[in-house]
Amino acid sequence: MFWVRFLVLALLSLAGVTQTSSSPTQTSEPPNPTEEQPPLNTGSLSFPWSHLRLPEYIVPLHYHLLLHPNLIILSYIGTVRIELQIQNNTNWVVLHSKGLRITTATVLDQNLAHLSDQVLPVLHNPTHEQVAIFSPRVLTGGQKYFLFLEFGAALGEGFYGFYRSTYRTSTGETRTLASTHFEPTSARMAFPCFDEPSFKANYSISIRRSPAHTALSNMPVEQTVVLDDGLMEDRFAVSVRMSSYLVAFIVCDFRSVSATTASGVKVSVYAAPEKWQQTHYALKAAVKLLEFYEKYFNISYPLPKQDLVAIPDFQSGAMENWGLITFRETSLLYDPTTSSASDRLWVTKVIAHELAHQWFGNLVTMEWWNDIWLNEGFATYMEYISVDTTYPKLRVEDYLLDTCFVAIGRDSLNSSRPISSVAESPTQIKEMFDTVSYNKGACVLHMLRHYLTDQVFQIGIMRYLRRYSYSNARNQDLWDSLANTCSEAEFTSGGHCYSNSQAAKNAYLYAREHLDLTTMMNTWTLQTGVPLVTVARQGSRLVLKQERFLRTTHPSDPAWPSLQQGYLWHIPLTYRTDTSTSIHRHLMTTLTDSVEVGEEVGWVKVNVDMAGYYLVHYDGSGWDDLIQLLKDNHTALSFMDRTHLIHNAFQLTTAGRLSLDKALDLIGYLRSESHTVPLLQGLAYLEAFYRMVERMDMPDVTQNLSTYILWYFRGVIDRQTWSDKGSVSERRLRSELLSLACHLGDLPCLEQAQRSFTHWLDSNSTLSLPADVTETVYSVGAQEDSGWASLLHIYTLSLSETHKHKILSALASSRDTNKLHRLLELGLEGEVIRTQDLDSLIVMVARNPRGHHLAWSYVQKYWSTLVDKFQLGSFSIRNIIIGTTGQFFSTEELTEVRVFFESIHEQASQLRVTQVAMDNIQKNILWMQRNLGTLRSWLNQQID
Repeated sequence: MFWVRFLVLALLSLAGVTQTSSSPTQTSEPPNPTEEQPPLNTGSLSFPWSHLRLPEYIVPLHYHLLLHPNLIILSYIGTVRIELQIQNNTNWVVLHSKGLRITTATVLDQNLAHLSDQVLPVLHNPTHEQVAIFSPRVLTGGQKYFLFLEFGAALGEGFYGFYRSTYRTSTGETRTLASTHFEPTSARMAFPCFDEPSFKANYSISIRRSPAHTALSNMPVEQTVVLDDGLMEDRFAVSVRMSSYLVAFIVCDFRSVSATTASGVKVSVYAAPEKWQQTHYALKAAVKLLEFYEKYFNISYPLPKQDLVAIPDFQSGAMENWGLITFRETSLLYDPTTSSASDRLWVTKVIAHELAHQWFGNLVTMEWWNDIWLNEGFATYMEYISVDTTYPKLRVEDYLLDTCFVAIGRDSLNSSRPISSVAESPTQIKEMFDTVSYNKGACVLHMLRHYLTDQVFQIGIMRYLRRYSYSNARNQDLWDSLANTCSEAEFTSGGHCYSNSQAAKNAYLYAREHLDLTTMMNTWTLQTGVPLVTVARQGSRLVLKQERFLRTTHPSDPAWPSLQQGYLWHIPLTYRTDTSTSIHRHLMTTLTDSVEVGEEVGWVKVNVDMAGYYLVHYDGSGWDDLIQLLKDNHTALSFMDRTHLIHNAFQLTTAGRLSLDKALDLIGYLRSESHTVPLLQGLAYLEAFYRMVERMDMPDVTQNLSTYILWYFRGVIDRQTWSDKGSVSERRLRSELLSLACHLGDLPCLEQAQRSFTHWLDSNSTLSLPADVTETVYSVGAQEDSGWASLLHIYTLSLSETHKHKILSALASSRDTNKLHRLLELGLEGEVIRTQDLDSLIVMVARNPRGHHLAWSYVQKYWSTLVDKFQLGSFSIRNIIIGTTGQFFSTEELTEVRVFFESIHEQASQLRVTQVAMDNIQKNILWMQRNLGTLRSWLNQQID
């Protein structure tokens, strides 16, 4: 192995990367043996560990990591010295490494003396992404040792590990930076480490760089040393104890803007120099949100600084590395001239999400990835709590229902999974970062908060965070923290009261019933699916029945009993009636139940404001009563209740439990609706039906549905102005409504959009279009050859990724399949259209009626390339699979998808998303069978 090391160092030295004697003391190389010895004979050694999870008897305490990236030859070298606590006698140290060249391995005692005069062998198990170092001297249990490794690698080409990114200046110069993304299992791609969340340790990081660059890491720079060759070495302060996936480092030439919170935390936002002006909104939001969380959790942010960095090439939305959060540019940068109201809300929510992680995930980390929802569900829910308080004008509560509707969409398929699920391999772990962990996790927490009350919920999570600070937790630890209360004296003194007597003494009562929180919450986190509660009036009582809600199986199907077997939830029911303003509560813990409502009650609305994560079906005359109520006096129900009814009705039609004409009658009141959320919810279903029949090439239904929507909503369409004026809700409605009107071929809409587009082009794009209608204007302009070509040219020059996203969406709306094919080619090349945007582009093309088969063919043809670019199990791969197959509505297409998945069986068998995709197609097929005839006849009646 020595020749490999010398060759690597020689090559790096030629490019200006040199080893010097100026290594920092905390990362210094160990004293060498007086005479180099040949390596031990490894012929008789076999890899000593057969499990995916590392042995628990070797515990890392402190990493001393030195890295030297070279941005010219796009590689790096490094050393790491890991302080280890050995708990059992062993000759082996097993840890993670993936794609690294480990050139030297040494084990040292507590005095940094070598345990062996010979070079230690390094064995590799690529399947498990592990390496094992053999020590001829036994490492004694109860003792501390140091593992010293020298390693090197190329900077990654993808989005994981220590990878390279580039950006282009306005003069056309391409500049390179190096950044990291480790969650969930990619720290091992950057340096050898114990890459599991429970192996928390301190990190002392040093980075060598040129004077032209800046180095960033989790902690502030403590000292900068000038080396003999003119390079700089930044030595960062020792980190707090944290998991390996939260480590981060960046070498770049970015500019920053900074401010300080009331508690003294320095907050900085970094971006490419020419995008510096787009950082100011994020800085204000980050300071305000960080201050909110410190007060809400009553725990100070534990680091002296918080950096937020916009990375040009970034696969996900953002990553919560402790003290150094990395973002996709569209999730952090805000340009008032090109960003819409929805863009502003998005940036605010993403910052809120990542800052919440500094407590939920970073301070307290899930014990294993099966409970990643403890990180992601909390961070998603805290977006709503924090932004609602800090930016009330953004009306973030308007979007909470959408979060839960998306979760129900996934959870009502048989291929869903429990919130807490088994995940062992890296691919399985990546798939845990899905709708169930994020959206369902957030909605279950929302239900729990309403159930316990805001104050009890807040005190409980404060206790959870204090009890497990700098440690790891499981589901049960959260329930214990929420279901046990302390006196104020016990709480402020740092005490924790978890005794059974205390639990019994302080048990919460809900509707006069004893609360067993663990049993209740296990029904929501340990079993798959979402419940449907059917309610029926019998005299003065409301009769209740619960079952698992499935959109792909009907109670008349033979498989129904087996799919319902064993399912039972503890449901915190709420309901409101016309005889009282009170919210009534009842905990339903059996399959059937009943509550007294009184003979005089006219209507009942169950699941008030959709605080609970369940659907409701009204038997008998229940739906008719609510339809009449909405026609007569829709404001008798809150806007959330009205939206919830619309969602439930159309979900039930998909499942074959309610006739489509009944659901369409329900939204008949929308002409009188003044609130954006229910109005957009009803329109969204009509638009979905339109796009469905448009794709299926059914001109009669397509024309009639278009005519109906434009006729029925004529008044609200005509009231829209082509401007950015109004509240966030009004601007959201304008954006959505005008986009739909133009897509439906509304002549006034098309003419105004075309005029705006022509004026914009004539001004050499110096004219600022209203941000809320920019995408609609571009989409209309892109239908002409010259407009499409002009937009593509402007796309290549724009310095705003948010603006480029709008242009890309418009380009992908073209009806010319040659243009769509060209876009996909550009996405694959990765130059004009960045690889990070390729998955979104594929989905955009798939949503185009002219492009859905083109996009699917592209995925099949380039499947291996896509997996290489994005990694199996990643969000991007899931997005591509769901986004393309979700456009299919026939048994022939289902067969085609199944055949393709069978052709890639080895990969597909590792992916849960393939079954989700086929369930989605099956759901679409059933919808057509159950509802198309009804839709056609209902539209004929309306048109007549």
